[in-house]
Amino acid sequence: MRPEPWGDPDTIRWILDECQTWAIVGLADNPSRAAHSVAKFLKRKGKRIVPVHPSAETVWGEPGYASLSDIPFEVDCVDVFRRSCAAPAFADEAVTISAKAVWFQLGVLDQPAFERTTAAGLRMVMDRCPAIEW
Repeated sequence: MRPEPWGDPDTIRWILDECQTWAIVGLADNPSRAAHSVAKFLKRKGKRIVPVHPSAETVWGEPGYASLSDIPFEVDCVDVFRRSCAAPAFADEAVTISAKAVWFQLGVLDQPAFERTTAAGLRMVMDRCPAIEW
């Protein structure tokens, strides 16, 4: 049985190896949230993390931004910690800001967003966690 295209092991490995700057959508300074621990994990692995949250809080020493379009530098991967109903808008915004990849966290799936994002040339993973896949 072939895995779903959004769980392709080669795509997962490429994103983990090649993406250095990760915009973490939904990351605020709240240690009880999954985004907080995943961001810490990525930072320990040498990745630059960029908190993206309406409150634009600083997390793990990194200044936050209210939206992806507010980030004044290139982002490699947009990692989305939002419900499936809200996540597609962030995939579309990742295309707009010319990110290289989009990662939807565990339980977050939207096949039309996957199709739009990959058709635009980005790599995309859904329903996975980078800390688990590492």
